[in-house]
Amino acid sequence: MAIGNALSVGLIGLKAFVVTMQAFISPGLPYFSIIGLPDASLSEARERVKSACQATGFHWPETRVTVNLSPASMPKRGSSHDLAIAAAVLGAAGAIPHECLIGTIVMGELNLDGTVLPINGVLPILLHARERGVRQVVLPAGNMDEAALVEDLAAVGVRHVGELIELMGGEARYRLADPETGFGSEPAGAGAEPFTPPASGDMCEVVGQEQAKWALEVAAAGGHHMIMVGPPGSGKTMLASRFPGIMCPLTESEQLEVASIRSLCGTLSSYGISAVPPYEAPHHTSSTAALVGGGTGLAEPGAITRAHRGVLFMDEAPEFSARALQTLREPLESGYVALSRSKGTTYYPASFQLLMAANGCPCGMSYGTGERCVCTHKERQRYFGRLSGPILDRIDIQVEVPPVPRIAAHDPEARGESSETIRRRVAQARRIAAERYRAHGWTSNAQASGSWMRANISAHALEPINRALESQRLSLRGADRAMRLAWTLADLAGRGSPSREETLQGIALRTRLI
Repeated sequence: MAIGNALSVGLIGLKAFVVTMQAFISPGLPYFSIIGLPDASLSEARERVKSACQATGFHWPETRVTVNLSPASMPKRGSSHDLAIAAAVLGAAGAIPHECLIGTIVMGELNLDGTVLPINGVLPILLHARERGVRQVVLPAGNMDEAALVEDLAAVGVRHVGELIELMGGEARYRLADPETGFGSEPAGAGAEPFTPPASGDMCEVVGQEQAKWALEVAAAGGHHMIMVGPPGSGKTMLASRFPGIMCPLTESEQLEVASIRSLCGTLSSYGISAVPPYEAPHHTSSTAALVGGGTGLAEPGAITRAHRGVLFMDEAPEFSARALQTLREPLESGYVALSRSKGTTYYPASFQLLMAANGCPCGMSYGTGERCVCTHKERQRYFGRLSGPILDRIDIQVEVPPVPRIAAHDPEARGESSETIRRRVAQARRIAAERYRAHGWTSNAQASGSWMRANISAHALEPINRALESQRLSLRGADRAMRLAWTLADLAGRGSPSREETLQGIALRTRLI
């Protein structure tokens, strides 16, 4: 009995699990089968693996070849297991020694000519391998930059199946294509210009809008969601794009979380490991699947997952479909999204800060006296009514962004505060909150429970919130969120707890548009 073994890693969302490949060569008619719950792209690995192995001079067995993917109960997908399947077959046929692959993870997609192509999701795979005690991995050469981000792990890059055979002590006859032609010699996309994310700019570049800037500072300091309402051209999008610049830099663990998501999406090479919070701005025509994630079999991450630990900006928010907006309700509360599909449920992290922007009406001219507005009363109600009460109730800060009345002559000394100046105040407020909540495991006021806040605020400061509850200006959830805003305002002011003034400001920030 000839059985070859190799190890690979599968992903369900960001959750990784080790897959054991066992190849069995038995007597019978020539046939190659892959069992163990593979998807369509993994089933197609039969032809890729067979052709790639033959490209090394290996004589494919003219008998029955069966490869089992264990655990058989877990769904496996994608072409990233091609190289491990090839290694298991080569081990079963004696082309490479059996013991060479013990404890080694092998990952990579194969071309028909035997070249090894880079794969997505390498970073979460390597982090899981390190946690499991694996110390050696074989990867496509095109993924070695990403592998260098994980310490205490020996990664070897291969460009061809023949290199894997030689690495394991076997013999192979193969030829890499001419580097000048690019066929088979470079990983896909290696010669293309890398995408560079646009710079977010500085807050001092925004003319006027001091109230909106202050509201964004409060949102960054406490981790609060926010909506800006104003006419076209008042600076809502410009303010939102600069919001990541005033947020606290990501911690090392948060950077790895964000990098793992980008690795899974195939965009890590464009960003690298960065302390800047991610910024996602989906178009208002985006589908529900594009926003929260979707796809057949097992769901792929959407915009809310790519915005994890950062900002999700929804410009023209009322123009999004009602279904897409309603899907945000659970992620806003729980910090993750669960996507159920035919082959299982996938969980993705989705702890983001939501920024919304909207006009006051469909034509956008309902500001001031409203003389230029051509919308009827029903059209205005229908437009803003697309943002349902449950969604608005989960948004802590609601602020108006009026048109700028005039532009002053250029004066360098009259420029507003820079993003760095605001960020330092935000970081100080975050440190105060993190120290206060250390025993509870919270890092911001947005995470604090209502019971803790009610137990640690004075009756005098709580009185305005009770009056707002009695007049039904606030719901109970809204009261808790107003208290969270009050605590953030107190942190920015350097006070130990909110005063009546901070409570009133918190209510005003929360109920401006209600």
